[in-house]
Amino acid sequence: MDLTNSTQPAASPASSTSLPSPSPSSSPATAKAVSHPSSPTGSLPPRRARGLRRHGRRPRRGRAPHLPLIRPSPAVRAELAEVTPALEAADAFVVLTPEYNHSFPASLKNLIDRHYTEWRAKPVGFVSYGGVSGGLRAVEQLRQVFAELHAVTVRDTVSFHHPHGQFDEDGRHRTRPAPRARPRSSSTSSPGGATRSGTPSPSARTAREEAAPCCSG
Repeated sequence: MDLTNSTQPAASPASSTSLPSPSPSSSPATAKAVSHPSSPTGSLPPRRARGLRRHGRRPRRGRAPHLPLIRPSPAVRAELAEVTPALEAADAFVVLTPEYNHSFPASLKNLIDRHYTEWRAKPVGFVSYGGVSGGLRAVEQLRQVFAELHAVTVRDTVSFHHPHGQFDEDGRHRTRPAPRARPRSSSTSSPGGATRSGTPSPSARTAREEAAPCCSG
């Protein structure tokens, strides 16, 4: 495949294994596309290399190193062998997540990304815990992830704010006692002759009865 301009002659069979260096007169699109280790600037475009030389910096040669493919260890594969069938057989999911730095942990993301069809067209609910937000910011990011997997997230969320000390040793939530209501006194009347509850005081009722005209049938 020839990556040079169409106006240049085709390369001979002997030199077909290497690409020519981009000439200064080539178009910007072609100059960016042609890149190989044998060029003077390595994997950098000529314009970028000239900018580095203008500021007294030497462009690096060669290509960027290839990152190794991350494969799960035998222990992780053994755990996935038990989790994957459970996810496949489930009709719905409840995801329990903490919040760290406005997001969910990487271990949860790794588990989600290891599966795809297991999440499809299934409802997903969330239980979160954290600081002031109660983990709600992590839940909002998880909604975007599960939307890409064609899962349906439930709008309502259960969240615990500052959960430390709210659960006992067995994991049960400690119910806090409700605050006691202040008793209201019915004997205290306002200057208008009514008590705090809104009913007239006995003295006010007596005065109104005496002032009312007597009607006889």
